[in-house]
Amino acid sequence: MNKKDKLLRKLCSYPKDFSFEEMTAVFSACGFEINNKGRTSGSRIEFVNSSNNDSYIMHKPHPNNIIKGYAMKQVVAFLKAKGYIE
Repeated sequence: MNKKDKLLRKLCSYPKDFSFEEMTAVFSACGFEINNKGRTSGSRIEFVNSSNNDSYIMHKPHPNNIIKGYAMKQVVAFLKAKGYIE
């Protein structure tokens, strides 16, 4: 099992300690790049896949770095709907 598979398995189990860096790695493994939406975007981060024009916008967690459960569920639903994961 490679790193992408391990991260996806961890994400789909909705752990309490999934970090923003791990989320970035998941999107990167699926072919996305980070776009911070400009200087006035605040904590909004856009993940863009330029090969098929898919994008996903989420807020970077603060003050700690842990992704909330509802946000993980939304990401998993998006990745499944777009065919990046099964």
